[in-house]
Amino acid sequence: MRALHIITGLGVGGAEQQLRLLLRHLPVECDVVTLTDPGAVADGLADDGVRVIHLGMTGNRDLGALPRLVKLIRAGRYDLVHTHLYRACVYGRLAARLAGVRAVVATEHSLGDSQMEGRRLGPGVRALYLASERLGRATVAVSPTVAERLRRWGVPGPRIEIVPNGVDLAGFRFDPVQREHTRRRLGLPEGAYVVGGVGRLAAGKRFDVLIRALAELPGDCWLLLVGGGTEESVLRRAAHDAGVADRVLFTGERPTGGLPGADLPSLIGAMDVLASPSPEETFGLAVVEALAAGLPTLYVSCPAVEDLPPEAARGATRVRGGADSFARALTGVRAEGPAPRSAAEAAHHYCITRSAAQLMDVYAAAVSRT
Repeated sequence: MRALHIITGLGVGGAEQQLRLLLRHLPVECDVVTLTDPGAVADGLADDGVRVIHLGMTGNRDLGALPRLVKLIRAGRYDLVHTHLYRACVYGRLAARLAGVRAVVATEHSLGDSQMEGRRLGPGVRALYLASERLGRATVAVSPTVAERLRRWGVPGPRIEIVPNGVDLAGFRFDPVQREHTRRRLGLPEGAYVVGGVGRLAAGKRFDVLIRALAELPGDCWLLLVGGGTEESVLRRAAHDAGVADRVLFTGERPTGGLPGADLPSLIGAMDVLASPSPEETFGLAVVEALAAGLPTLYVSCPAVEDLPPEAARGATRVRGGADSFARALTGVRAEGPAPRSAAEAAHHYCITRSAAQLMDVYAAAVSRT
C-alpha cells in the first residue's frame, strides 16, 4: 500500500509530531505533503527517510494550490490519502477525489467545544468542514470525547473511527542518571521541586495559572515550561509581576514524542510533577507522556484519562479551579513524597504500536471499499 499524508504544516506541534511518530510504526510506504511551513518536524521526517514535499501554499484562499495538489496525488499513484488538520482536510480531501483516489481518511486532532486549531467554531468553519468531510471514507477521532464532538457537529456516527494518539513507551522510560544530568544542564538548584508544563505557549493553555500558583509555593519550587509560542512574552511579564521570574524556566520549542533528537523525555524526567491547566483539550498528550515516565500529573481537561476507568490512570488527578486550587494540589502531591517512576496503565493503553495497528484496520476498510 502507498499512502500520502497531507498536513497543514510541519512546525513543532502535537499533531505534527504525532504524525512523525506514527509513520515510524506504520507498515506502509508513506510520503508527506505539507501545505505550508516545512519546519523542524519536516527535517525530522526527512531524517527518518520519509519523502516530504512542500506545496508552497500562501494562505487559506490560495486556490492555485488545489491543482498542484491534484497533480501531485495523480503522479504518486497512491492507494490512500490521509489528511491532518483543518486546511489540509478541506483541500486534501477534495484534491484526492479529483485525482481519482477514493480511499480518503482524515484525522481530527484539534476539535474542541469552542475552537479548532485556535479558530472559533463559527457556522462557516463548520459548513466547510462538513462539506469536505463527505468526500472521505472515514474521519478518525483521537479520543471518544472528540468522536462525540464530531457527532454533535453533524458527522454521521458510522463514518467516525476512534484511533487515539500514541506514545513511545520506551522513549519516555525514566532514567535517574539522565534526570540529574538534565537538572544540572538547566541550572536547577539541588533539591529544587520542579513543576512542569508542556505545550504551546498560547492563551488557551492557561500557563499563567501555574505562574500564579508558583507565587503561593515555597521558594524551592520552580516552574519549567516546555514549548514555544506567541504568549511567551506575556508569561515572562506575568512571572515578573508575580515576583517569581527567577524561578521560571522557558525552554522554547522542543522536538517531542520520544523520537531521535527529541529531549522532551529528559525534560519530563527532570520534573517532579506535571501540571496541565488547559480547560479544553482533545486528548491531553502531555499528561499521557508524563504518565509514561511515571510522573504524577495534575490536569483540568484530559480526555485521554477521563475516557479510561479511574484505576488505569493512578497518579493523574483532576483539578477544579484556578491558581489557588493548583497551589493546594501541588502542595498535596509534594507532601505524598516521590513514588516509583514506572509507567501507568493508561500509558500502556496508548502505546504507539497499538494505535498504528488500529489505524491499519481503518486503512484496510477504506481501501476495500474502493
